[in-house]
Amino acid sequence: MNFNTRTIAKILGLSIRQIDYWDRTHFVKPSVSEASGYGSVRLYSFTDLIQLKVAKTLIDKGISLQKIRKAINYLRKNMPEAKKPLSELRFLTDGETIFVITRNKKVIIDTLKSGQLVLSVALGKIVEDLEGEVITLQRERKYEVAVRGEKYSVVLRSDANDKCCWIECPSLPGCSSQGDVVEEALEMIKDAIKARLEMSNEQRRIRKAI
Repeated sequence: MNFNTRTIAKILGLSIRQIDYWDRTHFVKPSVSEASGYGSVRLYSFTDLIQLKVAKTLIDKGISLQKIRKAINYLRKNMPEAKKPLSELRFLTDGETIFVITRNKKVIIDTLKSGQLVLSVALGKIVEDLEGEVITLQRERKYEVAVRGEKYSVVLRSDANDKCCWIECPSLPGCSSQGDVVEEALEMIKDAIKARLEMSNEQRRIRKAI
């Protein structure tokens, strides 16, 4: 599943400007699709989403972005097996420094060489929370569309970045359509409703003629 910048901002409570800055400064870059000019879209993976969430959690606990960068550089140099430390390791912080729990749970690395262990950034809980947010975004949404002066309730289901949308009109069984984005799906269901109404009118005319 992929996530665009708008969806990332909604899930994590980050500003689009902040996400853009982290990309441009190579802090956390989108691994699916990078911005390639005006109008292009960044697409992040779920692993990217975890990295961004861990970074935001550390910042919320008082760790500066500069310290996080320093800790990541230390980990990449001393733990090369962790390709993406923010999504693979468990971090601990006291608001001053960043600790990492290694596979040997008795060994805790102080990535900034100072401080005292107080708080924990539990990666498992972060992943669980993010999965819940993603599921919530995938739930169905209800809209109303106007066709020939009448309003029809429609139900739309889409992925987390509002792509590959499937839509139906419950009051007209079997009347459904789809689109690449929400706006297109809403236009497509209008066409489907019109076609269904025309078919029903034609069927009524045939029955009357018989």
